[in-house]
Amino acid sequence: MSDGDETPDNRLRRELPEEVPAAAAEKPAPHHHAAPAPADDAGAVPAPTGRQRLAQGLWPPRVSRAQLIVALLLFGLGFGLAVQVASNSDSGSALRGARQEDLVRILDELDNRTQRLEDEKQGLEDQRTELENSSNQAAEARKQTAEKEKQLGILAGTVAAQGPGITLTINDTKGTVKADMLLDAIQELRAAGAEAIQVNGVRVVASTYLSDSGKGVSVDGNKITQPYRFKVIGKPQDLEPALNIPGGVVQTLEKEQATVTVDRATKIVVDALRAAKQPDYARSSSR
Repeated sequence: MSDGDETPDNRLRRELPEEVPAAAAEKPAPHHHAAPAPADDAGAVPAPTGRQRLAQGLWPPRVSRAQLIVALLLFGLGFGLAVQVASNSDSGSALRGARQEDLVRILDELDNRTQRLEDEKQGLEDQRTELENSSNQAAEARKQTAEKEKQLGILAGTVAAQGPGITLTINDTKGTVKADMLLDAIQELRAAGAEAIQVNGVRVVASTYLSDSGKGVSVDGNKITQPYRFKVIGKPQDLEPALNIPGGVVQTLEKEQATVTVDRATKIVVDALRAAKQPDYARSSSR
C-alpha cells in the first residue's frame, strides 16, 4: 500500500505509541534510582525447608565436656545393668532348666558350704577367746611376778616398805644392854609376824648378825649406840603382846635397868636398804 493509499485512521495509529500495560502505567515513578531486578527467577536461591533447618541444627553436634561425661556415665550404667540382667536371666534359665536331682545337689552343696563357713567362724572365735585368755593370763602372771618380786625385795631388804606396826625404843643409860638382848628382841618380833625391821638405820634381814662393840652394838658391822630404836612392820596387836609376855624381852631389859617403850602406829616406814647380793656358789636348779 502506498502512502497515498493510507487512510486517516492508519496514519493516526502509526503516529501514536504502543499501548503500555496497565500495571506499568499505574506504578508510581520512584524518587531515586533502585537496583535493577533480576532478569528472571531461575538464578534466585530458594529458602530452606523445615527438614533442612532441623538437620542443620542437629549436625554437626555441639556437645560440651559435662554433657559428654554424663553421656559416658549413662552408657556405662546402662551397659552394667544390661549385663547383670543377662547374667540373672542366664542363672534363672539354668536353674529352671535343671533337673530335680541337680537342684537337690546344689542345695546340698550350699548347705555344706554354709556349714563349713559356720565351722570356720566358730574356730576363729575360739582362737580369739583363747588369745584373750592367754593375754589375760600373761598379764595376771606378770602382775603376780611383780608383786612377788616386791615381797621378796621387802624380805631381802632391797626395797622400802611401809605399813602398820610398832616402834620399840630402848634407852640404855647404864650401858648394860648387850648384843644378845637385842638379838632376842629381833627373834621375838620375827616369831610374832614382823615383816620388816630396821634398827637405828640398819635394815635387818635373814643374814643379819649382831655383836658387842665397846659401849655399843654392831649390826652387820655397823656400830649403833643407844637409844636403840626398832621400827617394825607387822600386826601391832601381835607384836606388842609378844614383847610384853612375862619373862619376855621387856622384862629382861628392864632388869638391866633399861627403859623400854612400845608405841603402836598405823603407818611405819622402813626405808633403810640393803644392796642386792649375788650368791657366789648357789645357782638356780630350774631349766
